[in-house]
Amino acid sequence: MPDEPPLIQSLRAAVAAAPADVPLRLHLAQLLLEADRSDDAVAEAAVALQHAPGDAQARGLMARAMGALPPAPAQPPGTRAGFDWKAAAEQVGDVVPPRFAETPVRADGQDDSADADAWDVEEPGTVRLADVGGMQDVKDRMDAAFLAPLRNPELRKLYGKSLRGGLLLYGPPGCGKTFIARAVAGELGAAFLSVSVNDVLDMWIGNSERNMHEVFETARRQAPCVVFLDELDALGAKRSRTGHSGMRNVVNQLLSELDGIDSAANEGVFVLAATNVPWDVDNALRRPGRLDRTILVLPPDGPAREAILRYHLRDRPIEKVELGKLVKVTDGLSGADLAHVCEAAAERALLDSVRTGTVRMIGMKDLLAAANEVVPSAEPWFASARNVAMFANEGGMYDDLVTYLKKRRKL
Repeated sequence: MPDEPPLIQSLRAAVAAAPADVPLRLHLAQLLLEADRSDDAVAEAAVALQHAPGDAQARGLMARAMGALPPAPAQPPGTRAGFDWKAAAEQVGDVVPPRFAETPVRADGQDDSADADAWDVEEPGTVRLADVGGMQDVKDRMDAAFLAPLRNPELRKLYGKSLRGGLLLYGPPGCGKTFIARAVAGELGAAFLSVSVNDVLDMWIGNSERNMHEVFETARRQAPCVVFLDELDALGAKRSRTGHSGMRNVVNQLLSELDGIDSAANEGVFVLAATNVPWDVDNALRRPGRLDRTILVLPPDGPAREAILRYHLRDRPIEKVELGKLVKVTDGLSGADLAHVCEAAAERALLDSVRTGTVRMIGMKDLLAAANEVVPSAEPWFASARNVAMFANEGGMYDDLVTYLKKRRKL
């Protein structure tokens, strides 16, 4: 400032060059106080205390600068007077931000700060069912279950078809159930909320049920929204086989959320679930109005295998790859198996290039060798599913599985 003494102006310039130099800043504050500029002195002392909260000189200077403070009560001999931080904060509130921030706590002791972003809801994606190679039967059933009513609102109203529903995808692991669920969300132009058992279960009593409720409340607020329940056999295991009361309560809460508070509560909320072991899912979850439609997602057919192989080879250096021949020798492999075939073939070519010192392309020899080494990961699943298809197919629940096993001569 132009009316300041030269010494104060020089000290201001020095403090600006070294803002963390506490002694220098306190010297400036002392000169400001002696020049009857208490407000400026308080501001400099406050900044010094930000850098050195326990500095006795800074505290004392702050107390002298704030001469309007009420006198401190008499202290017993040998004790040190405390600094009135509350009064100091009020004095310098417009100069420096508060040193500590308090988070409000709910009446029940729960912290609401984590609830706002607790569930990661994805915006409507660009993946469509057309991006799913092959699997025409699955696509047709998806269209009948969800997409046709949405695309024909007049017919939906005429036939009283609501924009609600649940569908269970089951089959061996690694066959694209999650990808199909995302494609359905893309077709619907709906948000996508994926939920696993780790997102819901909590060690404290009642919190798991609360988490399940929050999942569906979030979906209702974001409607239209696809709620994808991954590994449903963990979230909705048969209560008759569950010894822990907490897990039974989670299933009860899930049933309540699927039913909705009233007939319109879940309008625009589409529930898709996936499991490898549908026979371990509580029967109540599969009753009408809940997850009442079931689709078997099998290892990819020929067109699907070709699309998957093209995808995983698209950025790799390949030459003279006969996709038709590769599709035939990979029959029965899951999508995850096909990805592993491409990875193993690339590894073979890389190691060969290292050994020979000459970089070469990935060829059919590498891909065929990798395919011959891969054991179909779905085989153990079919071994277990065969028993269910033969002895536990009540009401034709697994007729699609029986048909496939007979076709493949596995039954």
